Amino acid sequence: MWIITLKDKRDEGAYSVYDKYGNKVLFMFEEEDDAERYAMMLEDQDSGEMDLIEIEDDLALRTCKFYNYKYTIITPNDIVIPPKK
Repeated sequence: MWIITLKDKRDEGAYSVYDKYGNKVLFMFEEEDDAERYAMMLEDQDSGEMDLIEIEDDLALRTCKFYNYKYTIITPNDIVIPPKK
């Protein structure tokens, strides 16, 4: 899987969005191409230069569950666009 980070702030965390309840939700992409397209859309919104990081599926899921962090897995069948600023 792939996550998106700000290129110059990789150590500060991954890209996430807020759900309708105000919770941060981490986006994890199954396909690199989908993550790349989403990152380009973020850059087009002047969100800064983005970077992709490949992560181990099992480790990422266990980590999210351990810290009770909300996440969603973006499959090739999903269509997602960044929320407007």
